Amino acid sequence: MEVEEALYTTRAMRRVRPDAVPLDVQEKILDAAIRAPTGGNAQNWRFLLVDDVDVISRIGPLFRDSVDQLWKTVYADRLAAAAENPEADENVQWMKVQRSAQWLADHFEEVPLYLFSFVHADPTGGSIFPAVWSAQLAARAQGVGSSLTMVLGVFHPDEVFDILGVPRDEHWVMSCCVSFGYPTGRWGVAPRRPAHEVSYRNRWGSPVGFVLDEPLWPPG
Repeated sequence: MEVEEALYTTRAMRRVRPDAVPLDVQEKILDAAIRAPTGGNAQNWRFLLVDDVDVISRIGPLFRDSVDQLWKTVYADRLAAAAENPEADENVQWMKVQRSAQWLADHFEEVPLYLFSFVHADPTGGSIFPAVWSAQLAARAQGVGSSLTMVLGVFHPDEVFDILGVPRDEHWVMSCCVSFGYPTGRWGVAPRRPAHEVSYRNRWGSPVGFVLDEPLWPPG
């Protein structure tokens, strides 16, 4: 797969089949992840793959509670606005995302593979998220969908540490949890606001210098 295709079509794929992700594919995902840059080349990360159904079943209720709290707090106003005007384009798109996220919560135990990423004493994410994104790109190249979530680290970090046996006294930070599986939907270029609408040059608010009304990939 060409790098442009992976970059343009790797998006959150939460709805996946329960089919197992083969070990050789998992090898490619993690080997790509550890090639990513990290601050000072410290490689101060740990990656924990979870495919044990008993472990996943213990984390599932915590994930559902985390998502439920998310709807009641961070996204409460957004959900209320969408309910008031469900036909608005931005609300239609938002509710698609909400339903997708809720699907993962409702079917957490059916997802075949999770990757928990940890970084040592670095809550900024600068030393771990390049590796996580490389893992997701590598998964895309193998036809595996993925979706990154941080809600467990926000609402239930201690319980997850205990379930996974992560040492509490070594200053590990749980950066995120990524779900992996073969998607039920189709790959495609995700709709986004054009780059020139969200980018500046030299000074905040100054035009970036180009206009991109359509994605540059696929060519033509």
